[in-house]
Amino acid sequence: MTDKPQHILFLTGKLAEKQLHQILQKMQPEFSYTVHQLGLKVAALMTTDMISRRLKETFNADKIILPGRCRGDIAALATEFGLPIERGPEELKDLPLFFGKAAHRYDLSNYKVKIFAEITDAPSISVDEVVKRAYYYQQNGANVIDIGCLPGTKFPHMETIITTLKQEGFTVSLDSMEDDDLLRGGKAGADYLLSLTNKSIWIADEVDSTPILIPETHGDLASLDHAIAVLQAKNRAFIVDPILDPIHFGFTESVARNFQFRQQHPDIEMMMGVGNITELTHADTSGMNTLLLGMCSELNINHILATEVSQHACRAISEADHARRIMYAAQQNNTLPKHIDSSLMTVHDSSPFPYNTDEIKDFASDIRDPSFRIQTSPDGIHIYNRDGLHTATDPFELFPLLQVENDGGHAFYLGVELARAEISWQLGKRFNQDQALNWGCAMTKVNEATVDLHTFKPAGTTLQKNK
Repeated sequence: MTDKPQHILFLTGKLAEKQLHQILQKMQPEFSYTVHQLGLKVAALMTTDMISRRLKETFNADKIILPGRCRGDIAALATEFGLPIERGPEELKDLPLFFGKAAHRYDLSNYKVKIFAEITDAPSISVDEVVKRAYYYQQNGANVIDIGCLPGTKFPHMETIITTLKQEGFTVSLDSMEDDDLLRGGKAGADYLLSLTNKSIWIADEVDSTPILIPETHGDLASLDHAIAVLQAKNRAFIVDPILDPIHFGFTESVARNFQFRQQHPDIEMMMGVGNITELTHADTSGMNTLLLGMCSELNINHILATEVSQHACRAISEADHARRIMYAAQQNNTLPKHIDSSLMTVHDSSPFPYNTDEIKDFASDIRDPSFRIQTSPDGIHIYNRDGLHTATDPFELFPLLQVENDGGHAFYLGVELARAEISWQLGKRFNQDQALNWGCAMTKVNEATVDLHTFKPAGTTLQKNK
C-alpha cells in the first residue's frame, strides 16, 4: 500500500492565477494541488483576515500555501482551519526553489573560524572609544578584540584598555612587534599576543597569554621550527601565522607558503591575516572575504585577523562572519558554497530577472486598472497599467509617458521605484516593487556610529577613563 501524496491548496489572486497554474504544471510536483482564486485582483494584497472571511472550503487539502506577501497572523489562521499554513515565495517563479527542487535549507548557526578584529589606532583613542568599537565588532561577529600598537607611538593606557575590556567580558589580544609592548600586554591580561618570533619566544615564559608565532625572517618557515619545538615541549597552546602578503607584493607565494606549512604541520593551529588583502585592494571586500574564508576552510585555518580601516572595507567583519558560516555549512554538507545563503551577494543576485519581456507583456495585457506595475527583465525597465506598457533603460525616458506631472506624490513614488528598478537592472539585482533593494550583509545591522555604551555595558561596571 503506497502513501497518499500530499494535497496542497494554493491561494492566489486573479492576476497571478494563470501563471501559478503554469508554474505548477512545469514543476511536475510529487504532491497534488488545488489553485483557488480568492476573489481579489492582486495576490500581494491578501491578508489572513480576508482569508478567514472568504475561504469557505479547503478542498481536502493537507496544507495551505499563501502568497509570499500575505500579511497577518498565520498561526491563528492555521488553528482556525486546522491545517498547516505557510507563506510561499514572494515571486511565483521561485516556487521550485521553495519546494526544494533547486536548493536545500542550511544551518548557518555554526562555524570554526574565530575572528580577531583589530583596533589599529588604539594608542591614539580613549578607553571609552576602544570599548565602543569593541562592542561594534562583537555585534558584527568578532570573537577576539585585537589591540593594535603603533610603531614609535607611546601607549600609556594600554593596561587600562586591556583591563577594561576584560571587565566587560571580551577576549583580548595585543598586536605589536615590540617586546616591551608584548610583555606589558601579557601581564595586563591579554588572552593572545601577536606576534612572537624565535627571538621573542621567551615572553611566553613570563605571561599566560597564548602566543601567535610568525617567521623570524619574512617568508622563512624554517625559522619557526625552534619556537614551535619550545612551546610543544612545554605543552603550551600556540597559533602560527605564516603571513599573507598583499597582491603584487608576494600574495601568490604567501598563499603557497600557507599551504606548505599546513602540509608540514597538519595539526598546528593557524591564523591568516586577511586584512592585507581586503584593506590593500580596491575592490568589493565581500568577494575577497568569501574566497579567503574558503581557503581557510580548505586549509583548516581557524583564526583570522580582520580590520575595518579603509572606508571600502567598512563591512569586513560582518562579511567574514557570514563567509565562515557559509563555508562551514558547505564543508559539513560536502557541497559547493553555492545556493547556501545570499548574504555575500551584495551587488548581484543569482536570479535577478525572474520574468522575460514576453511574460511581462502577457501580465500587462491582463491589467484593467490605472495602478502602475514596475518590473525588470534583461531588456530593461517595464512599467504598465491599463493604458499600456512602456519599456526603457533610462527612467527619464519613461516619465513623459506616465502623465503624472500634476500629481506630485505619485510622481515622487514612481521616481523612487523607477530609480530602484534602474539600479537593479544595471547591477543584475532582483527588483520587487515597493521593497527596498537587498544589499545582503553590506547593510550591516550594527553600525559603529549607533553603538551605545549604556545599552551594551553590563550592569554594575564602570568604564575607566583615559587620563
